Amino acid sequence: MKRTAVVTAGTAGIGLETALGLAAAGFSVTVVGRDAERGARAVDRINATGPARPSRFLSADLASLDDVRTLAGRISADHAASGQPLTVLVNNVGAMFPERRDLGGVEASFVVNHLSPYLLTELLLPTLTAGAPSRIVNVTSGAVGVAKRGFDAVEPPGGYYGFHWYGRAKLANLTYTLDLAARLDGTGVSVFAADPGGAATDMTDGTLTDPKIVSPALRLLWPLVRRRFARSTSGPASVAARPSIAAATDETLTGRTGVVIGPRARPVAPLRHAADPRAAEAVRRLSERHAPLTPP
Repeated sequence: MKRTAVVTAGTAGIGLETALGLAAAGFSVTVVGRDAERGARAVDRINATGPARPSRFLSADLASLDDVRTLAGRISADHAASGQPLTVLVNNVGAMFPERRDLGGVEASFVVNHLSPYLLTELLLPTLTAGAPSRIVNVTSGAVGVAKRGFDAVEPPGGYYGFHWYGRAKLANLTYTLDLAARLDGTGVSVFAADPGGAATDMTDGTLTDPKIVSPALRLLWPLVRRRFARSTSGPASVAARPSIAAATDETLTGRTGVVIGPRARPVAPLRHAADPRAAEAVRRLSERHAPLTPP
């Protein structure tokens, strides 16, 4: 039976390299993105490698929860009609904002980095369960280590600093990932987090050169912080994609779940706070409130 994969934000950077890796592994890959032109180029590049099965592009603005709902409905309907299982979902979407922004009344980083992949995953769970054994791969970040850790509200008190808010949204998603793995244990749906470690991508190019993205304390050390950012985002996207590809395809992970795949494409210990049941419950409440499975 055909193995299929969906890769969000798959038209460039780490997402495209992930799609290329899955296509090389024999998957029929659907790449999701906003820009039809970039989507067409991505599909052409994947198909030019001579994969066993052709890829396709689906258009969706993953910053819009309404678009996410429409996308999930389209993917579910396609798999129901074809009878083919959805084998892998890679939630690769990510964004960092130097200035605070709202999307639908909710802080943008939390929407894009957590609520969007949360909602797509939850809406596709019936399709993924029907196609089991299947895998969910949520792309995380080392930025979770500097994140504020309370989730009583979407935003903690204090000023807005893009890098820390990005890390906090990624921490929410990592907490959700580990909680989801426990919830789905025994269903045949395995859940993994993949840490790419960093690469030169559209998201990192330019954004990480602005000292406003970090807290005032770190701005005092900005030359050191900027050099660290530069080192961590100097590698190729093809290397940064390896953890996601491993999480989606590595046969040694069969039957396992709740595993974090680190930048060297090997399992690593998850951040301890991400496995806290109280944090998981708080993230669950925020997610259900701000990204209901059916529109209000």
